[in-house]
Amino acid sequence: MLRHRLTLLAACCAVSFAASNPALADDYPTKAVKLVVGYTPGGPNDIMARALAAELNLGQTVYIENRGGASGNIAAEMVARAPADGYTLMMETSSGAANATLYRKLNYDLRKDFTHIAFVAAYPLVLVVHPSVPATNVKELLALAKAKPGALNYASGGSGGGAHLATELFKTMAGIDMMHIPYNGTSPGLLGVVGGQAQVMFAAVSAAMPHVQSGRLRALGVTGSTRTASEPDIPTIAEAGVPGYEVLGWLGLGAPAGLPPAITEKLNAAVARAVRSPRMTEYMVKEGWQPMVMTPAEYTTFSNQEIEKWGKVVTDSGARVD
Repeated sequence: MLRHRLTLLAACCAVSFAASNPALADDYPTKAVKLVVGYTPGGPNDIMARALAAELNLGQTVYIENRGGASGNIAAEMVARAPADGYTLMMETSSGAANATLYRKLNYDLRKDFTHIAFVAAYPLVLVVHPSVPATNVKELLALAKAKPGALNYASGGSGGGAHLATELFKTMAGIDMMHIPYNGTSPGLLGVVGGQAQVMFAAVSAAMPHVQSGRLRALGVTGSTRTASEPDIPTIAEAGVPGYEVLGWLGLGAPAGLPPAITEKLNAAVARAVRSPRMTEYMVKEGWQPMVMTPAEYTTFSNQEIEKWGKVVTDSGARVD
């Protein structure tokens, strides 16, 4: 399970990270730092990026630039080509790890073209349906889908995104079929379900629960191995009808390959301080996020493992974008 693997990796991977050219790190940054988010404003990745940027305390402004589209590939390609000077950073995601297999042609290599600086947090998704769907739990949804194969449709924040792959894994493990309707971001996808254009969606707990609490959506299950502290009455999907099912999205901080080690270390330390700060800790627990501190070496190992993991999910499901 991802959460257990994260804990084990962070605890057991004792890789030293020695800084080079400390003077460079002492001077950095001397101007504003751009943090690129590969998704539209208002989604969970964007919200967390803004919360992190406000807590990094680098002595200079860290501002967000949204470059949505193609499941984060537009942003990743832009950052991969940027100077490796620490002034262009990127929020790396679990969706990005899947893109290496999901897309046949990419103009970047996640393993080679980026410096993986720091893990930030993991988060569960919640399975929601439009109130018109005659299912009040996961088993009823599965029965409905099996009775009418392909009749149900599901929304995602874009082809190849976390919601898309979470649903494909759900379909494979449950033996059901649903039609995919991709939207340009989590928020538009949720609004599609709220409006009845789509019927089912996996979305970040923090993004979906306001719609659930207002009665515009119905929550059936969460994707973690345990129930969330913020929504303890919602069962896990594994306990509700699909044994063994678990998906956690995650965010990390990256930069173009070749970032000086001293700057990498300084940014890693800044992220560690930020996610441990009382304000960020309170915020993440409230929103269902699970903070985790890793060294750059640990995070790089984790990123490579995620590429392999999601590559298998993509291959097994037959999902493709291009």
